[in-house]
Amino acid sequence: MSSLIRHITVDCTDAHRLATFWAEVLGGALAEDDFPGDPEATVRTAAGALLFVAVPEAKAGKNRLHLDLQPQDRGRDEEVERLLALGATLVADHRRPDGTGWATMADIEGNEFCVERSAAERAG
Repeated sequence: MSSLIRHITVDCTDAHRLATFWAEVLGGALAEDDFPGDPEATVRTAAGALLFVAVPEAKAGKNRLHLDLQPQDRGRDEEVERLLALGATLVADHRRPDGTGWATMADIEGNEFCVERSAAERAG
């Protein structure tokens, strides 16, 4: 018998605030019993759940694990702009003139993630 991943857990400073950001990014929803100030908050998406847990220490160093996002209803560059408007920052731009590549970004607490090309961009 094997195990299933129930959550991907992210340590953070403000669980509700960061979960709210990621719910917007992923088109997900916070659990009904999550409120500002709670030490944990869960975002449920079609692909699974992210659990945000408040910890006393700040983020230090590069993530050892990160999410790679693939936009579903817009192109990579449009998604990067949308995420910047939500409060993300561009950490490194690996997009190439031929349309390949990705953008490395950070969420509102500095956790890195990447935005890749959409399925339509990969097929084109």
